[in-house]
Amino acid sequence: MNKLSNTFDIVIEQAFDFLSPEYAELFDRSAATAFQHPIWLHSLYTRLASDAGATPLVVVVRHRATGALAMVLPLLRIRRGPIRTVEFADLRVSDYLAPVCSPKVFSQLLDDADACAEIRRLVRPFDLLRITKLPDGRLPIENLLAASRRVSMDTNAYATVLVAPFEQWRAGAIDRSYQKELAKKYRQLQKKGALSFSCCNDSASVLEAMDVMRKFRGPRFQAQGDGDLLQRPEYFGFYSDVALRGLGSFVRLYAMKMDGEVIAAVLGLCHQGSFLIIMSAFDIAGYKSQSLGALMFEQVARDCIERGDQMLDFTIGDEPYKKLFGGQPSPMWAITKAGSTAGAIALFALKQAPWLKLAAKRLSDLRLLPARTSTPTR
Repeated sequence: MNKLSNTFDIVIEQAFDFLSPEYAELFDRSAATAFQHPIWLHSLYTRLASDAGATPLVVVVRHRATGALAMVLPLLRIRRGPIRTVEFADLRVSDYLAPVCSPKVFSQLLDDADACAEIRRLVRPFDLLRITKLPDGRLPIENLLAASRRVSMDTNAYATVLVAPFEQWRAGAIDRSYQKELAKKYRQLQKKGALSFSCCNDSASVLEAMDVMRKFRGPRFQAQGDGDLLQRPEYFGFYSDVALRGLGSFVRLYAMKMDGEVIAAVLGLCHQGSFLIIMSAFDIAGYKSQSLGALMFEQVARDCIERGDQMLDFTIGDEPYKKLFGGQPSPMWAITKAGSTAGAIALFALKQAPWLKLAAKRLSDLRLLPARTSTPTR
């Protein structure tokens, strides 16, 4: 029997309200990422979890003295074949995962052995606990959950530091020959008709751009053999809901138009001076030689600089184009913990036989779609 903490009250709240004022306040003072934003998690739990066969497992920690939120750990229970897993609230749409807690309070929790024991008790039972996509230098969630030491993933995240004015950033971030190539292609594009670039500012323009993104991405990713999240109604509904709810604050959806028709779009999140690109789409068939993606990212960078953003984050994926815009890699981490003999066997097998990782991924995709893939610039 675990002794209860004298400092914290810890419970599971499956129906936790991520749109509540108290969660917004906690998020604002936390070390969490954009992918734990109130709008993002509300939409993920309400629109995606049930379709993925996932059960909410939201660990809620409050200060006993005041009842104020101290930490929220947004997790899910998912059965992957015969294996019962506990995972972070991700469902293939989030790039960075982190506890929603301030560093100071997180440190207090780690020093409270009874609180840690209670959190570990509440997340059981599971065969395998697995949390991936942990950004470098974030709160050590593995210590809280008594998991194994974090290990680096086989992919990185990329971001470029923005400086004003735009011309100065471009000169420092983009190779001179590539600058000239993009300038030439932009001039060619302008000759094709009335070209415009803007940030969607109302629901009609958001829905128009989202529909076009779905249309452009479908054939392209189908041809690559891995499908596309936007082609599934529940995922299209998720991204559209996030875009509409976050319009003007948390979300920006950029659109490039030719003669009034959308030919390229970029969807991203705004968080602590950074703009995080999460999805993009381009009319590759109609503009094969124009490098629409590269031209679009250049315009996005210009707008971000004019708004005072300090970072353009291309998020997870080692696509070469990110380095062309000054993107610097940062490692991503994962933690695992076996909770049963079956989980220990599965974990051992995954570590020993790399080919089993692919088999396990295919097994997990029985319910979930393939991971979101970044769109190349060409």
